[in-house]
Amino acid sequence: MERTLFALLIFLAAFFGGVITAVLGWLDTSDKFNIRKFMTSVIKSFIGAAVIAVGFDYSGTTSVILILVAFLAGAGVDAGIKRLTNLIKK
Repeated sequence: MERTLFALLIFLAAFFGGVITAVLGWLDTSDKFNIRKFMTSVIKSFIGAAVIAVGFDYSGTTSVILILVAFLAGAGVDAGIKRLTNLIKK
């Protein structure tokens, strides 16, 4: 039970890391809010958070610092995929 709860906390931390990165990216621009762009970031954050949570669950360790690491990893997933997509488009 404790391990499942920790995996859920890791998932939520990574997910909100990606969502907060998307919101900050939108606030950084002068564009109007575009729900389509935001929802793609939310979906990428969800997928990235699931992968991160599974990876941390397989590690078998539980620590509060891992929740912070998952948050930062989730933020990196959203930002990294956006930059990679921009490179491919060019």
